[in-house]
Amino acid sequence: MCKSFNTTAAFALLGLAPFTFAHAAQTSLDLDSTVVTATRVDTPTPALAATTVIDREEIERSQATSLPDVLRRVPGLSLANNGGPGKTTNLFLRGTNSDHMIVLIDGVKVGAVSNGAAAYQDFPVELIERIEVVRGPRSSLYGSEAIGGVIQIFTRKGEGQGARPFFSAGYGTHDTLSGSAGITGGDGKGWYSLGINSEDTDGIDATNHNSFSNDPDADGYRNLAGSLNVGYRFDNGLELAGNLLRAKTHNEYDGGDDAYMDGEQHVVGGSARYAPLNNWMVTLQAGRSQDKSDSYSDGSFSSRFDSRRDQFSWQNDIELAERHTLTLGYDYLQDELSSDSDYQMNSRHNNGGFAQYLGGAGRFDWQLNARRDVNETFGGHNTGAVALGYALAESLRGYVSYGTAFKAPTFTQLYYPGFFGMYEGNPDLEPEESKNLEVGLEGQPGWGSWSVNLFRNEIDNLIAATGPNNGYINVDEALIHGAEFNMASDWQGWFWSANATLLEAENRSDGANNGRSLPRRPQQLFNLEMDRAFDRFSVGATLHAEGARYNDAANQTELGGFATLDLRAEYRIDQEWRLQTRVANLLDANYQTIDGYNQPGQAVYFTVRYQAL
Repeated sequence: MCKSFNTTAAFALLGLAPFTFAHAAQTSLDLDSTVVTATRVDTPTPALAATTVIDREEIERSQATSLPDVLRRVPGLSLANNGGPGKTTNLFLRGTNSDHMIVLIDGVKVGAVSNGAAAYQDFPVELIERIEVVRGPRSSLYGSEAIGGVIQIFTRKGEGQGARPFFSAGYGTHDTLSGSAGITGGDGKGWYSLGINSEDTDGIDATNHNSFSNDPDADGYRNLAGSLNVGYRFDNGLELAGNLLRAKTHNEYDGGDDAYMDGEQHVVGGSARYAPLNNWMVTLQAGRSQDKSDSYSDGSFSSRFDSRRDQFSWQNDIELAERHTLTLGYDYLQDELSSDSDYQMNSRHNNGGFAQYLGGAGRFDWQLNARRDVNETFGGHNTGAVALGYALAESLRGYVSYGTAFKAPTFTQLYYPGFFGMYEGNPDLEPEESKNLEVGLEGQPGWGSWSVNLFRNEIDNLIAATGPNNGYINVDEALIHGAEFNMASDWQGWFWSANATLLEAENRSDGANNGRSLPRRPQQLFNLEMDRAFDRFSVGATLHAEGARYNDAANQTELGGFATLDLRAEYRIDQEWRLQTRVANLLDANYQTIDGYNQPGQAVYFTVRYQAL
């Protein structure tokens, strides 16, 4: 097992933990907050799940330049990045695979159907209003893939207070240019938001001498994106809404002379909500997401992968009594893949029916979920979940939950023809299945907030790549268990938040890798945020530390632990204009999250922002 933790990260974590754990933790812990993603219902019922909420104010305060930069602060979440800004970034939530998460944008499921991963690096952070991350299985509500959790991204949405234009422009290291502009507004019944965003950076050299594709030059990245969010609520209560997000990218990479990839992300959705009775809300939602990528090497076309996901849902929320809500729904999903590679199959559909009962009595709250999915390729699959919460005191609550989840193999895992005998798909793969047990305790004493979550996740038929010359197989079993600790507080004018995760992700198969750690999962994660305002001037810092992990299933290549420290400052010229600056990776830590791929060193960014009141 991987136990080491490099010197810098160890001193950062061990030296600060005794102090920060007394005063700090996750900013999003709020026993009274409403989280839609955990239940698919917009009610004040407490979420009986480990949940992180990141709003627009927090995104701007952090001065994060990308969505992965924002998400790396989430407890239990680690990243594996292929060489800097704009490069492919995989997320591991609580030690589960990068394709064990459902990603939604305004309720529309996104991600490439070829490999099951979402292009987090391509979604513009300046056009995001709110992010909800629910950790733990959610297949009983959302179907296949939600073994590790669900990430839902909400784009900017107008409010009923007239037109409010916004603007930002930035410059930084590696000739990084960024800019955004837009307008949001509404009149009480209707709302609208229109925004554009542009990014351009020379980037860094993506690979190093350990990589077979090392090409010593900077690998740049460009992104041009736009979003639209509109809605109207009629006098009879009917609410219609629509959303659109589109991003076009140009991404240079190492792999030959003039190697690059042109990509596109499209998300479009619409919804209708109406209450035919006072206690019955009907929601109809339809959407389409597309993930397109064309790769070129030596100036010539190399490969194409175009994914399309069409989806429809019908949901009925029935309020049986106060604190008692019954939800009945149906989901349809059609996945299609177009590629220059000759896949044996390139489309499949899935029908899913689900039911949920949210209830409460006295100090107790509960959530019961059941779902059946019928997949065109794998047939029927049942999942379920039960969670019970208890209010030990006015500001102290505990819960216990148990849930099952599954994931159908991706098109690449099943049918990819490979090249020269490498990375061939395996049509005999079985769906992955999981059983997760979790216990949580959270409170809001007078000094701040805190939470502790313990979890154990058993995954059967885990799909793993055995190596480039073989293909994909089902691992008999993997066991993931761990603990998350979160605290937050105001202390002498400083706002502190911190979270720590201890994780064991172990291969339990009968093969040669039995007992070894699953690759690219650090066993320790730590985040510390602190901010303080001095009239118009404010300062802040972010410490992120990760323990060592292995790069491969055989645990032959170890990647050392690391810690990065970011400093930031902001000056508020007036109520609408702000100047910001951030020094990322102040100590110029040299580290890798994937063997052979570099990560950015020290960098400085400057931003000017305008937001009309």
